[in-house]
Amino acid sequence: MDVTFWGVRGSIPSPGPGTVRYGGNTACVSVRLPHDELIILDCGTGARNLGISLLAGPFGKGKGSATLLLSHAHWDHIQGFPFFGPFYVPGNNFTVYGGSRGERFLEDVLERQMAAQFFPVQSFHNMGARIEMRPLPEDKDVQVGGATVRAHANPHGPTPALAFRIEAGGKSMAYASDAGYGSGGPPQAAVDLYRGVDLLIHDSTFTPEDRALRLERGLSSLEDAVDCAARAGVKKLALFHYDQDYTDHDVDELVDRGRRRLDGSAVSGIEVIGAAEGLTLSL
Repeated sequence: MDVTFWGVRGSIPSPGPGTVRYGGNTACVSVRLPHDELIILDCGTGARNLGISLLAGPFGKGKGSATLLLSHAHWDHIQGFPFFGPFYVPGNNFTVYGGSRGERFLEDVLERQMAAQFFPVQSFHNMGARIEMRPLPEDKDVQVGGATVRAHANPHGPTPALAFRIEAGGKSMAYASDAGYGSGGPPQAAVDLYRGVDLLIHDSTFTPEDRALRLERGLSSLEDAVDCAARAGVKKLALFHYDQDYTDHDVDELVDRGRRRLDGSAVSGIEVIGAAEGLTLSL
């Protein structure tokens, strides 16, 4: 299982000299499974570069297929959708899974950002590829090709955001972006979703101090991410979804603080890294 980061920011793209090392694109992660199956996690602006890379292979010839798991429909998780090149190649096939409110709801959300006022191609039905929308039941195992996927709804301000666990070929990972746990920390169901995975990608938008000032945004601090990793006994933690105003230096500080927090705990052996555009982790 190969996991590649294409966008690691939250809220809005933040390109510039201060974000060169970790990148300024918003959330998008690809998961390459055994037998070359592809799962895409979220479709922020990082999806554009993922799409460009895929066009060099079967997706450029209309012979590609992939699954897209959308955690929720805030802009930083869907703005790359209209700019994902493989969607425009006839013959490609995509299945898009979203929340349990149904495929009509998901279609409406994605259609609205492609209205004539915002985008020149009206409707994803005119993009070329076959794109099927499906709701994803929560807290149940679902077979997606050769992978087993389970989704759990984390609190995220006024709306939930799905976290995902993916298992394939004896390896496992979890993706938990935009998780805004309450004062009691992550619920047991969330910890169980992350339990023992080889890689946990977890929202780490803020320092604890900044999160305390922005609780209404429904996002995590690096301490939330580290505490989840420790409670769940994961092997590796990737901090993710950094605040748009954080520079590379600020993210370095997040990673260092995360490592120090784990070093000072009773849990040992968990590796902490900062997710960065272009980084591939082979599990």
